[in-house]
Amino acid sequence: MNERTNGRGDFPEARDGTGTDRARLPGSEFPIQDYAALGDGRSVALVAPDGTVAWWCVPEMDSPPLFDTLLDPQAGGFFQVDAEGARVVERRYRQDSNVLDTVLVSDTGRARLTESLNSSTAGRLPWCELARRIEVLSGSMTFRSRVVFGTRGDTASPWLQPNPNGCVFHVGPVLGLFRCSDNVRITEEEDRTVAATVTLAAGECATVALIAGEDEPLGVPTMEEVDARIDVSDEAWRRWAEGLRYDGPHRDEVRRSALALKLLLYSPSGAIAAAATTSLPEGIGGEKNYDYRYAWIRDAGYSVNAFLRVGAMPEAKAAFSWLMKRLDRHGPRVLYTLCGEVGPDERALELPGYRGSRPVLVGNAAALQHQHGIYGDIFETAALFVADGNVLDQRSATILAALADQAADRWRQKDAGIWELREPQHYTMSKISAWQGLARAVELAKAGHLPSTCVPRWQRERDRIAAWIEEHCWSEARKAFVLHPGTLRLDASLALAVRFGFDGRDKLSSTLDAIRDELGRGPFLYRYSGAEQEEGAFLACSFWLAEALAELGRQAEAEDVFTGTLRALPEGVGILSEMVDPQTGDFLGNTPQGLSHLALIHAACTLRGDRNRPVRAAR
Repeated sequence: MNERTNGRGDFPEARDGTGTDRARLPGSEFPIQDYAALGDGRSVALVAPDGTVAWWCVPEMDSPPLFDTLLDPQAGGFFQVDAEGARVVERRYRQDSNVLDTVLVSDTGRARLTESLNSSTAGRLPWCELARRIEVLSGSMTFRSRVVFGTRGDTASPWLQPNPNGCVFHVGPVLGLFRCSDNVRITEEEDRTVAATVTLAAGECATVALIAGEDEPLGVPTMEEVDARIDVSDEAWRRWAEGLRYDGPHRDEVRRSALALKLLLYSPSGAIAAAATTSLPEGIGGEKNYDYRYAWIRDAGYSVNAFLRVGAMPEAKAAFSWLMKRLDRHGPRVLYTLCGEVGPDERALELPGYRGSRPVLVGNAAALQHQHGIYGDIFETAALFVADGNVLDQRSATILAALADQAADRWRQKDAGIWELREPQHYTMSKISAWQGLARAVELAKAGHLPSTCVPRWQRERDRIAAWIEEHCWSEARKAFVLHPGTLRLDASLALAVRFGFDGRDKLSSTLDAIRDELGRGPFLYRYSGAEQEEGAFLACSFWLAEALAELGRQAEAEDVFTGTLRALPEGVGILSEMVDPQTGDFLGNTPQGLSHLALIHAACTLRGDRNRPVRAAR
């Protein structure tokens, strides 16, 4: 099923139906770390260094894509702004903002391209507004803009409609307009393509934009309003970042990670997407390509914690409230849609994939799994929420008490584990997560936040789990806790057991040493034994290791791991993917990856001395 790369690592040959070679479209040939992300609290667009929006799902992050050359480099949709003969000399986010500036230079001039998924002074707009401002700083330059609308995974055929209010496009249920300032000349408007050009001298500027919605009448703002909202959006991001309370070492990286997490928070519901893309491969040419545009309980819980640690209380509250409502409506699930429904099972699309990596998937098979990790994630989130001075309502307290009863009943069963593996097992980390859930439930009840009638039972099962882990999951031969009983394989996620407060600090310290020896490649770590044969190193694991070492008092080693990881990351604009190839240094997997960014935040806060602990009640 997969179309693999050739020995040089190039793309597979692309051919049309007649066997003729076909050129790859703009925005499709870059390493994953080269894509910058724009967002508006509802959707996320990825922009390549050549000025191409190569991925944008409209109107939601989990909608079908309007632009998708990222996964369909021969026939996908894209929105490019470029200048002939120009090269990029600087590309960065504005300070404390998710508005992107790119400086270009040619033989005739120097210009800046500023890009934003716009918001307003009152918050998120009732439509999607992608704005791109061109400003010539010196000399003169001619810019071209070209929009080719995608087919939503070959489920729709785009068409254009003449309209006095702008160039109207239809792509299935998506209705939108291409708008441009008066000095921009439209040169093509047919089939699924709109093209335009503008020549500017020093001090002159022009703006092109797309406004879009789904199955609804569309407001048509003036171009002056659209252009002004670029700066309004920039100011809104800066004001939000001003409220972040982290001012320790690696401040810039922590704030950039908080801004990246904010991109993934779906403002209509409070859900947090795991990532903004689907099917970016964990190994180039491989089959481990998944759809991460959904909200995992694990990621939501860790994100709430990360937001709390940097002082982003409204986001933490929104995500936690969303989580509790989902538990009330659907019961504990591994993941949900961003709108709060049960997550869909996966299905494949007939697309070439990023660098020939197939399948390209919509939905996620983990939606049908059970993971004991949900118990620890939910209760740790609740414990940290109240430890920060907040209050649980009675309905949430009742839901949590019932969930603790479920954890007490189900912990003896096999599950899919934190890594969502196909083979159910008694995964050590899953048992620790069940222990963690019951330990936090006892503490919450003793502090008066949960009904206390079942505390004796929760205590008994908590202690049984700890004894079971000690008896079955420790390997004297490896001097480490193993992936599951009956194997000598290791699991890097066991570094999290230190943060969770699991008993046995000496054994956990020894486990970290074994993990570094076997799973480490420089500062990077593979997820578990054998993973190096089919995927990259998992970025979050490096930050988990640094955090765990710091928690155990091994501060110098923790600093070395953390700073070594940051130094080894590929150069980009600060957006982290899921994995990295230790051989090439290139990112792998979906992006922006929330788990990578929140793990960085946790590690930095712990290294600073801000220990990640709610107030514990006595046993």
